[in-house]
Amino acid sequence: MQEIRIELRRKAIDEENEMMIKAKKEKEIYHPKVHKNGDTEKQLLARVRYVLFKPWNRWSSSQRERAKILFEEYPQLKKAYELSMMFRGIFENSKTRKRAEERMNAWFIRINESGLSQLISAGCTVEQNLKKVLNYFPNGSTNASAESFNAKLKGFRSLVRGVRDINFFLFRISTFYA
Repeated sequence: MQEIRIELRRKAIDEENEMMIKAKKEKEIYHPKVHKNGDTEKQLLARVRYVLFKPWNRWSSSQRERAKILFEEYPQLKKAYELSMMFRGIFENSKTRKRAEERMNAWFIRINESGLSQLISAGCTVEQNLKKVLNYFPNGSTNASAESFNAKLKGFRSLVRGVRDINFFLFRISTFYA
């Protein structure tokens, strides 16, 4: 979804730059299109970044207004937002692996029907790793602790500027993290 927003923002910036050049050539003052909340096109697309991460029921009133304008101007972003919230809902509301798999399959169908290449690509990645993704659902566990420990090991290794003696390195690791 953020890729779509960024792409649209780049287009808005390019269009605004072209209009500014055109106005300069015609010796006029350029006035960008301003929405009813006071945002220009590129400001709108920049300021909704965090709005698109939140569920709609957690938006402030200004965020609701900004999102309403955004979704009217860019229906593809509305579609992408709805699909990303649908994906989020799978993790928040599915209690069993079977129910999660059913909802994921429904999400894959909706993603493919959307025609949004960025989401289709993300959906393909999730679909290829579906068995691993579904491992989350029996008890809500992830490999976050293993990833965290791996990061600590890498940090420690860089702190001591590499490893020459592997046995001594393993001894130090076991001393610090045991």
